Amino acid sequence: MYFLSKNVLELLSKPVRNIIYERGFKNLTPPQIKAIPYILSGENVLIVAPTGTGKTEAAIIPIIDMMLHGRRGNGINLLYITPLRALNRDMIERLNWWFRRFDFKIAVRHGDTPPDERRLQAIYPPDVLVTTPETLQLIFSGKRLREHLNTVKWVIVDEVHELVPSKRGAQLSILLERLRRKVGDFQIIGLSATIGNPEEVSRYLVGVRGRCKIIYVPVAKMFRIKIFYPKPTNIDKVISEKYFLYPDISARVRLIKDFIGKYNSLLIFTNTRPMAELLGSRLKLLDMDLPIFTHHGSLSASTRTWIESGLKRGEIKGVVCTSSLELGIDIGHIDFIIQYNSPRQVSKLIQRIGRSAHYIGGVSEGAIIVSNTNDALEALVLVKMVGEEKIEPSEILDKPYDVVVHEICGLLIERFEINISTIYNILRDSMYFKSLSLRELNEIIEYMNKINLIRYGFNEDVIRRGSRIFDYFYGNLSMIPESIQYVAIDLSENLPIGLLDDFFVSEYLEPGVRFIMAGRTWEVDHIIEDKVYVNPIEDYIGAIPSWIGEEIPVPFEVAQEVGLIRGIVEKMAL
Repeated sequence: MYFLSKNVLELLSKPVRNIIYERGFKNLTPPQIKAIPYILSGENVLIVAPTGTGKTEAAIIPIIDMMLHGRRGNGINLLYITPLRALNRDMIERLNWWFRRFDFKIAVRHGDTPPDERRLQAIYPPDVLVTTPETLQLIFSGKRLREHLNTVKWVIVDEVHELVPSKRGAQLSILLERLRRKVGDFQIIGLSATIGNPEEVSRYLVGVRGRCKIIYVPVAKMFRIKIFYPKPTNIDKVISEKYFLYPDISARVRLIKDFIGKYNSLLIFTNTRPMAELLGSRLKLLDMDLPIFTHHGSLSASTRTWIESGLKRGEIKGVVCTSSLELGIDIGHIDFIIQYNSPRQVSKLIQRIGRSAHYIGGVSEGAIIVSNTNDALEALVLVKMVGEEKIEPSEILDKPYDVVVHEICGLLIERFEINISTIYNILRDSMYFKSLSLRELNEIIEYMNKINLIRYGFNEDVIRRGSRIFDYFYGNLSMIPESIQYVAIDLSENLPIGLLDDFFVSEYLEPGVRFIMAGRTWEVDHIIEDKVYVNPIEDYIGAIPSWIGEEIPVPFEVAQEVGLIRGIVEKMAL
């Protein structure tokens, strides 16, 4: 099926064509030209195309056209699922422009949504709901809002590659199977810029029995990536004595400072939150007036939103960040990207460097600054694989049992009792559990019975809610590893700064102790219950918080090639 931009536009109704022109589109992009006809024909679609090529519009434009001619009653018609709350906030602004033109109601629902707004959504459901997998799980458990899912006709899963290789992906996969049984078949569209195994990811979207069309658009996206391994100089020795830094750290920080002076806007990616805080503080240590900030998922929503808006308006020059700014959040034009140490994965490198020149035809520029030979070799292999367009596959986990336990609890909260055979059929339609045996499921259920999550009904094929089911279900909504957390509160403005893990607070913090968070140094005033009250101070020396999180794994293919290079070097040295 081959179309020109003009041909595709003619497939759309006149009102939709008019808003495309109003938006300033002179031509449709390649992903839009290829995907829109298939979506209009009702096919499930996975769109794989580089960042900045209009994948979102490729999905929503035909859906708007279909919504104009055939909505499914008063309720949620389109579910737009993203992996991050920050992406939800950004997406709602972007989608608002399109859907409000036709008086379609659109809303966002996630952990930061105020209670009043949630109640309104339950009474007056939006036509379009932007949400996360965890919140969709909650919607299924809510009596009133759950009924509004009966009208769902379309589901869009954005940044699908982020979800597939995780337990969150398994959770969403089962939720989609539950939704199919609730509303019948719906049309699903997946969006991603970096997928190494699109066939398997497409099956993730539609389940074992579904069919999905893959729209792969290799739009020419140029990358210019250099690797730097700076060595300390006499200047770094002087700096190290003055600021108590290792000379090699000083060399890397000075290089980053030089890049900040050279470009108008840039992002500095790190692999962990502690490293983001450490690097941000060291940059400020060298120059307190440096116009940079720190951004990661443990900071308060208001702090993150303020930084994102400042970048978009051009008021902030640089941000030290984690994967919190890796995905498609609109932060305006970015000139240059720095990756501090190896990003570990080809997909991470493409996503991160691709944040610069975020438009068709743009050349994405960036640097990888490494701290040792291992990172240097790994970075070398990753850059080579980017040039060869070799992206590691998104591996689907094999039967994560803890996800099964949680989803069985969710099913029982929705309907009080359920047949084991029904649970088995739902699970077997998910790609994660296609090889699950009935014996395995029965063993899981027996375990749940022993810990009072379920109890058996009158029929041995029927299970019911146990006494501990609600505590377990609502206490384990997220598949992201969590710990007990404290809220850090700025006493000078009475505003939250972010979240600190229990281990860090209990081991290190007491009145008078200084720590670094959100790129600033704070002094603890007092700690009450789950709150740490602090005051800002003009200093950039302090403890770096630690957070529980998952390390980025190195793909087998990358490790193999690094090993090969090491072997060659060793032979040459003999």
